[in-house]
Amino acid sequence: MIDEIDRKILAILQDNARTPNSEIAEKIGMAPSATYERVRKLERKGIIKGYEVRLDADQLGAGLIAFVAVKTGELAGEALAGPELVKIPEVQEVYNVAGEDCYFLKVRARNTADLNHLLRKIIGGVPSVRSTRTTIVLETHKETSRLSLSNNGEVAPDRDR
Repeated sequence: MIDEIDRKILAILQDNARTPNSEIAEKIGMAPSATYERVRKLERKGIIKGYEVRLDADQLGAGLIAFVAVKTGELAGEALAGPELVKIPEVQEVYNVAGEDCYFLKVRARNTADLNHLLRKIIGGVPSVRSTRTTIVLETHKETSRLSLSNNGEVAPDRDR
């Protein structure tokens, strides 16, 4: 899938997506033009999906994190709520899950009053949503989108196995 050079490039970009191409090239011991082509190839393959800025949610008034389990009235094979839930700006992540619940969401709000409005009016207003169960985060110890890459460039295996 990817080789050691690609893995090094990905590790550098995960540390800082704004690392200049010339600096990446220097760190991996390649010419800047070859490095540029490697990065573009990783983008074309969809391995690099994009570049984004991480904002401080507390400073921007969205410091309350909650995880919301959503049950719907969808029939087996239907996914009506998912496309509606992804449109809600306060919803950061939407997962269609197996088990008792249908969807699992990560949401951000300013405070509990805003969370209440989000749950009752916005999420609860999605036609197929039947109920929600919410867990409020008290403290965050780790939050990342980084992938741990092994030497072969794939996601590192579970260390407990």
